[in-house]
Amino acid sequence: MPFDPQQLEASFAFDPETTRDLRERWARLITDAVWGDLKTGTIGAVPRLRKRLLELGENLRSLLSDRAWIPHERERVKGAMAAALNLRDSLQQTDRAAKLLNGGEDFAAFEADYLAFRKALLTFLEQHEQVWGDLLESLYDDAPDED
Repeated sequence: MPFDPQQLEASFAFDPETTRDLRERWARLITDAVWGDLKTGTIGAVPRLRKRLLELGENLRSLLSDRAWIPHERERVKGAMAAALNLRDSLQQTDRAAKLLNGGEDFAAFEADYLAFRKALLTFLEQHEQVWGDLLESLYDDAPDED
């Protein structure tokens, strides 16, 4: 049984205020990582953090991409779920890189901004992953049993 078209479209209707907020928070983090005074005792940790933040932004962009061009609804939802998984993986790698920071004039502000961004991102992700999971599950709820 195909997806309910309204439910499918609603699952990809990202709140513009939330997406704007996530983009602005990410931009502030990348600016702070490049231009801020962040210190660590580990060689190469700050450049690695910059790289991970850039990947995080790229994966967020991927998740927010328009998937209307994908003709099969199921593939559209599966693609979104895969993008969400990639974003979670990228967030985890960024977490590891951020944990290596331990000082600098801008450290406290960066840490607070990063934790706020992380919380907002996870809330956003969980909301959409739940809807997409429910959509995929609905395909099997109505399937006849072959017993």
